[in-house]
Amino acid sequence: MNFELLASDGAARRGRLSLAHGIVETPVFMPVGTYGTVKAMTPQMLNDIGAQICLGNTFHLWLRPGLDVVGAHQGLHRFMGWDKPILTDSGGFQVFSLGALRKITEEGVKFSSPIDGAKLFLSPEESMRIQHTLNSDIVMIFDECTPYPASREEAAKSMRLSMRWARRSKDEHNRLENRNALFGIVQGGMYEDLRDESLAGLDAIGFDGMAIGGLSVGEPKEDMARILAHTAPRLPTHKPRYLMGVGTPEDIVAAVQAGIDMFDCVMPTRNARNGHLFTRFGDVKIKNARHKADTGPLDPSCACYTCRNFSRAYLHHLFRAGEILGSMLNTVHNLHYYQTLMSELRAAIAEQRLGPMVAAFHRDRQNESMIELPVSNK
Repeated sequence: MNFELLASDGAARRGRLSLAHGIVETPVFMPVGTYGTVKAMTPQMLNDIGAQICLGNTFHLWLRPGLDVVGAHQGLHRFMGWDKPILTDSGGFQVFSLGALRKITEEGVKFSSPIDGAKLFLSPEESMRIQHTLNSDIVMIFDECTPYPASREEAAKSMRLSMRWARRSKDEHNRLENRNALFGIVQGGMYEDLRDESLAGLDAIGFDGMAIGGLSVGEPKEDMARILAHTAPRLPTHKPRYLMGVGTPEDIVAAVQAGIDMFDCVMPTRNARNGHLFTRFGDVKIKNARHKADTGPLDPSCACYTCRNFSRAYLHHLFRAGEILGSMLNTVHNLHYYQTLMSELRAAIAEQRLGPMVAAFHRDRQNESMIELPVSNK
């Protein structure tokens, strides 16, 4: 892996990440492909909307279809028909989400499979072995996602366990002679000093990139902004910076301004399937009756396949009828919107005009009258 900083505007960074399966221009948004597929999208559709890298889920792919199946395809790229880079999470967040079904020990996590109830065990070493078989371009260390809310004592205990697991993850990654990139994950809950301790420990171990974890887990926006503002400028300048699980277009723009390079979130795809669509002029709930007879495009400023070919009335009809095509067209639009936003951010940073671009972004996003009022049917 190689990361090159090409330009900056304030704290915002324009970079280029060279990985085993290709080049990634940053800042970048990574669509989430939990089970080896971005829901309602083919790999060709992902290519067409400009996706450079997607995210796979270690935990779910381990359980189903299993490593024997993916391994028979020499990894996740060939299995899912995607020849560009892939990042896999470690499974830590999914295990954290199991709640009462799991027990955390020093060695790892014991839990019951959500599929068949089988007793399973996931450790830092096992996570590294799984991701090695998946052959993802970016491997994430196995960590415990600090819950919210958490007391200082709870957050410190969780973060220090993650630190010991980070060392074990790095050792196993090296033992496997995995040449793909390995990223550390900064934890520490809502406590700045614990975030500093986590980052210092990860720096001492040494990783190819650094992620901020444990945000967007239910905390108030003010807390997320506070921890991001504290942590982002302290991350290594010469390595890619990844904010995990974030978020809304507004969250991403703010994080880019803070110096973050990489993002992933299920929001654009999940919201698309629920009829919640992002546009330059605010968000649209396509199920609303006001769109029933509207012959205009979803977003007149958008060049995606959906907006070029279909009306809001048709998208409303598909959603109300429960048609699969509705989810597909909505997802194409939402992901195209996110990719276009990232492209505009990259250009603005390179051309030293991020401030005016962000001001226009917020002005447009708050001007919902431009998008929610029906277009003339003449």
